[in-house]
Amino acid sequence: MIYEVELSEQADSDLRGIFEYISFELQSPENASGQLDRLEEQILSLDTMPERYRKYEKEPWKSRGLRVLPVDNYVVLYIPDSDKKVVTILRVM
Repeated sequence: MIYEVELSEQADSDLRGIFEYISFELQSPENASGQLDRLEEQILSLDTMPERYRKYEKEPWKSRGLRVLPVDNYVVLYIPDSDKKVVTILRVM
């Protein structure tokens, strides 16, 4: 089943912050682009089988269905909604 993947404003801000930090603080724009590409690729892969990653173990998030997608040194926090076929990306940290 194909899900729609939506980015929250906070997740979008997180991605921009990661890119800017690697690009400007670490002065490595090529690595910043590569990291952003890997994050986006994994986020977009959640359009199929978004429940394949583990649930966040602490309440109240566990009962809300929050899941954790590890990507390199980062984690993507998201909630899949199987009724609406939507995956909402909440944070990228």
